[in-house]
Amino acid sequence: MTRPPEVKDIEVEIEEIVTNKEKAIKDQDFENAAALRDQEKNKRKELETVLEEWRTSTEESIVEVTEDDIMSVVAKWTGVPLQRMEQKETERLLKMEDELKSRVIGQDEACVAISKALIRSRADLKNPRRPIGSFIFLGPTGVGKTYLAKNLAEFMFGDQDALIQIDMSEYMEKFTSSRLIGSPPGYVGYEEGGQLSEAVRRRPYSVVLFDEVEKAHPDVMHLLLQVLEEGQITDSLGRKIDFRNTIIILTSNVGAELIKKQNSLGFGAMGEDHSDYEGMKDKIFERAKQVFKPEFLNRLDEKIVFHMLEKPDLIRIVDLEIGSVLKRLAEKDIVLDLEQSAKEFLIEQGYDPNYGARPMRRAVEKNLEDPLAEKLLRGDVRQGDTVKVIHEAEAKVLTFVPGERNDSGKEEPETAETKG
Repeated sequence: MTRPPEVKDIEVEIEEIVTNKEKAIKDQDFENAAALRDQEKNKRKELETVLEEWRTSTEESIVEVTEDDIMSVVAKWTGVPLQRMEQKETERLLKMEDELKSRVIGQDEACVAISKALIRSRADLKNPRRPIGSFIFLGPTGVGKTYLAKNLAEFMFGDQDALIQIDMSEYMEKFTSSRLIGSPPGYVGYEEGGQLSEAVRRRPYSVVLFDEVEKAHPDVMHLLLQVLEEGQITDSLGRKIDFRNTIIILTSNVGAELIKKQNSLGFGAMGEDHSDYEGMKDKIFERAKQVFKPEFLNRLDEKIVFHMLEKPDLIRIVDLEIGSVLKRLAEKDIVLDLEQSAKEFLIEQGYDPNYGARPMRRAVEKNLEDPLAEKLLRGDVRQGDTVKVIHEAEAKVLTFVPGERNDSGKEEPETAETKG
């Protein structure tokens, strides 16, 4: 803590008195030197008194550093949120399966497999030098592979920003492998670090997602082998990058055409049984063995095949998307009353089993969010409104019917129907 300014003033006076005293002694003016000596003693006593008063006042205001303060600082350093550090890890892991199932629709087997693998890891039943877990997600587009990775990052490390996503279609050439760990000496970008190594160095507690890994050059796959086996790599600057606190996830569309083909013949439809799924898994694993080397597949904790999404799954996804819209509107004090006819219209517009959840999300954006955004900007819908959303027979758009405002002093707005 900063000392009071008067302490510095007294110290300057003492220094000046000492200088004059030494000069008087040198000039043999002993009478003046004695007087200056007495002044020096008095000033030193005054300085000690001021310092003692200052120490007493600061002791009363000393802030005790608690365990929570230390946890807060460590949380900022590591990127692991405070609430995750406070809660026992074993308790969180045991709840992981149910939590992931509630967020990721239609992929219960994937949620179970990941949860069990991570529980094994945390029970010290695997090599501590390797990453926390390593998985490959196999299946068609739009079924939740990346979405599961995002939710796993949020669950394990507190926020979806803990997901480091690497698009492997950018690493199809031999020379691109250096971009992951940094350019060698003498090349452009040498001191900047690699896209992978620098991201993990800055955030060692994270989920690292390698998207469409089958498109990567073999040299890149060799680098991944080192990460999976040793739990570390050396970047272009000679620094050891530690992956032991990361979860490695690789996604691939290998075998997706088998699932789509089987789905058209009945697989993935209502009534799919477990034996169908297991048989399809075996076929996809055989296809994966043709694409990936055995030493690569053997280093993974789990190889997980994702289901094609069924219509009931997509209906639940619509509910989640609508719920997200309702939550954002509630922050503006706007109530949205969505009738069943409107919900069925959104499902009809977005249902496409070949492309999974993405068309459903686009249908909600196009038919619900976009018209609402226009009405908010035009002032047709304002804070405090209740808006009913309906779909009339044969209509190609939803109809938005503003109801009474929450404060009765405002006029009731007119009925509005969306355009295209």
